[in-house]
Order: sequence, then C-alpha cells, then structure tokens
Amino acid sequence: MSTTSEPVTEPAREGEEPALKRVLGPKLLLLFIVGDILGAGVYAVTGTMAGTVGGIVWLPFLLAFIVATMTAFSYLELVTQYPQAAGAALYCHKAFGIHFVTFLVAFAVVCSGITSASTSANVLAQNFFGGLEINGWMDVPGQGVITAVAMGFMLLLAAINLRGVGESVKFNVLLTLVEMIALCIVIGVGFYVIAQGEGNLQQVTVFSDYQDKGLFLAVTAATSIAFFAMVGFEDSVNMVEEVKDPERIFPRTMLTGLGIAVILYMLVAVSVVTVLTPTELEGIREAEGAALLEVVEKGSPDFPIDNIFPFLAVFAVANTALINMLMASRMIYGMARQNVLPRPLGKVLPGRRTPWAGIAFSTILALGLIWYVTSDPDSNVVANLSGTTAFLLLCVFTVVNVACVILRRKRDPNRKVFFTSPGPLPLIAAVLCAFLAGPWVGRDVIQYQIAGGLLAIGVVLWAITWFVNKKTNTGTGSEPGRPR
Repeated sequence: MSTTSEPVTEPAREGEEPALKRVLGPKLLLLFIVGDILGAGVYAVTGTMAGTVGGIVWLPFLLAFIVATMTAFSYLELVTQYPQAAGAALYCHKAFGIHFVTFLVAFAVVCSGITSASTSANVLAQNFFGGLEINGWMDVPGQGVITAVAMGFMLLLAAINLRGVGESVKFNVLLTLVEMIALCIVIGVGFYVIAQGEGNLQQVTVFSDYQDKGLFLAVTAATSIAFFAMVGFEDSVNMVEEVKDPERIFPRTMLTGLGIAVILYMLVAVSVVTVLTPTELEGIREAEGAALLEVVEKGSPDFPIDNIFPFLAVFAVANTALINMLMASRMIYGMARQNVLPRPLGKVLPGRRTPWAGIAFSTILALGLIWYVTSDPDSNVVANLSGTTAFLLLCVFTVVNVACVILRRKRDPNRKVFFTSPGPLPLIAAVLCAFLAGPWVGRDVIQYQIAGGLLAIGVVLWAITWFVNKKTNTGTGSEPGRPR
C-alpha cells in the first residue's frame, strides 16, 4: 500500500523538539484502525461470549458496535476540533480544566494500551509454541520460556516503533491483511459446513443461559466482554499529528473501519455457532484464545488448516500489540510535552522524528507487566487483562462523551465545524459506557483490583511530576500534546 508524497515540514526552531512527521493518508489510516480493532480481541473473547449466551453470540458484538460507534461520533467531533496527539487527555483538559483529572484519564488510556499489548505478547508466544506442537515440531515449553519470548517480542516492537510511524504502520498493513485472512478462514469454514448441510443455522437465534443469568444480564455481560474486541478506534486520535488533512479524512475512515470490523465479527460468530454443537458452545469458554481454532479443526477435518491457523493468529495478535504500543508511546509524548509527565519523556529522535523516550518508557512498563501477570500460574491472564482493558476504556469513554457535551456548549461560533455528533448522542453514549463498566455485568473483582492498582501508580507518578515541576518552577502546559 503506497502513500502519497510527504509534505514539507517546517524545521524545528533552535531549542525546540521537532514536530512529528505527517505520513498517514486515508488508506494507511484505515488499515491502522481496522488492524487495531481486529486482532487479539476476537480470539480472546469469542469463546467466553459463546459460553455465556450460546447461539446469539453475534448480538453482543452488534450491541458493542453500537455503543462504540456512538462514542466514535464523540471522538470525531473532538478530534476534528482539536487535532493534537493527546486525544482523550486533551479533550478532558479543555472540558474540565483540572490537571489531576487530565492526568488520570491519560494514564488510564496509556495503561489500557500497555495492558492489552502485554497480554497480546503473551498470547502470541502461546500460539507460536502451540503451532509448533500441533505440527509435531516440539513440545510446548515451560512458562518461563513463553514469558521470555513474549518479552523479546516487546523489544522487537520497540525497535520497529523507533524506526518511525511510517515503517510501523506499513508493517501494520501486512499484519492487518494476514489477520483478515485468518478471520476469513474461520468464516469460510463456517459457511462451507453450512453448504454441506452439516451446520445448524437455527442455532443463530437460540439463547442458551449456561450461567443462569437470564437473557438481559447474560447479553449485557457478553456485550461488556465483546467491547474488548471493538476498542481500538480511539487509538487513532493519538496519531492525529502524523495524519495528513485529519479534519477531512478522519470521520469517514474511522466509521468505515468500525463497519468492517463488526461485519467480520458477526460472520465469525455465525460460523462458531453453526459449526459447534450447544454442548461444545457451553464448554468453549474454557478454550479462550483457542475457540476459533476449535471451529477450524472441526469444520475442516480434511484440510491441514489447523496446522497453519495458529501462526496466522500470531500475526493477528502481533498487530494488536504493535498498534497499542504506538498509541501508548504517543500518549506519553503528548503528556510530557505539556508537563504532565517529566519533559524528558517528550524527547524525539532527531533523525527518525520518533518519540524515543515515550517508546522506551512504555516498553519498560510492558515488560514489567508481562512479568507480573505471568508470575501467578493459576491466573487467567487473557480474561483478567482483557476485562481490565475494557473497564479502563469504558471509564475513559464515559468521561470523553461528557467532555464532548461540555465542549459543544463552549464552542466558538466563529470557528469552522468539521463534524458534529447527532443531538444527545454523546450523553446517551456516556450512560451506556458507564453502565457496561459497572459490577452488575458480572465483571470479576480482580479486574477492578488490577485497574485500581494501575491508577494508584498513576497517582504516584502525578505527585512526583508535580513535585519536580514545582522544584524547577515549571508549569503545566495549556494544552496536552503541545509545548508551552
């Protein structure tokens, strides 16, 4: 996928960090968004959702898409008004003007990306060795080796990220195409089974209350789980300073990306429930990331697709991790540039024009998180960290939707408006996001504990930064992502 010629960038003034390079056109941006939404999410949550609602597993995907799209409208209204890299932090800063709240929102977004990427790295290592085992090349090693491979992968991502966003997003193009092929294999297997007259298409409308929750609570819980598979669109706003003509291309590109994702997810859901029996659907929640592999194994016994599929899953998970680390490093860069984090974290590599300090900081956090979550052999890493990621982002989305309502009232009537979310949609989205973040959806307590611990780290970092700024007589920048 080629890009258009790069515009001439004004050189940085003496003593200033250079600006980020605008290299993303509409095609690369679309693949970035689609690649971020797809990936580890659908592999991690499909089995859990099917084990919660049975045949109507497509419905939570659809509901999660509706809530995500409502929130995406708010993001589009805000990013076209404030095209700067700090994203949610910038919007909250402009709406509320409370630096502590701004920092917590930004830190929650960073942690959600690092948590998701760390989980993806661990799942990648597991799928890699699982593929080697399926092909009879070697046995699955111990957790220590898997953890070491996961950490090595994070270091590889850091090296790719340092090369530049153009190289990173072009690598994302390859990974996105591979992960779309993997999902199309699952869909193709499902429809092949249907065409052979062996699939039970009637299961698509059957609700199975495997956990005795009742229809409403079961669908609500599954929608909250499905939300992890729909997030990713929000990461793109943190790349806005590297996008060409963002006010024009962002709305159409983001909504197109969401539409592509939900269509693929719903087709995958139909394939799962038509290939597997109700009894198999009940037990598939234990398979977690292997749920789609079970569909491929059962639906295509005469083809060696199951020997290849784990490695395709590796590419899909790798893509999620790459984009999340891109987002986290840009968020750290943005916060450092407005003195919410120490200014050295906003350093940019002169030649490559990449935020090297943010990349290093986010990678160190990811390595520490991988070590922590794999230190307990009984921990359900995928479920707990994917749920924590979804919870953190649902809280952030709630605040962003409220910020959209507030900033709409503060809007300068003489300023050009590129996009406006319809009527009261931001307020409705805020209520729905807050509802899905609550304990009534059946979220495990440990997810709140992990999120609370991460935010506690954020409070400590904020206090340290405040103390350093006071000692050096440095104030907080007026706009996140932009130097004073």
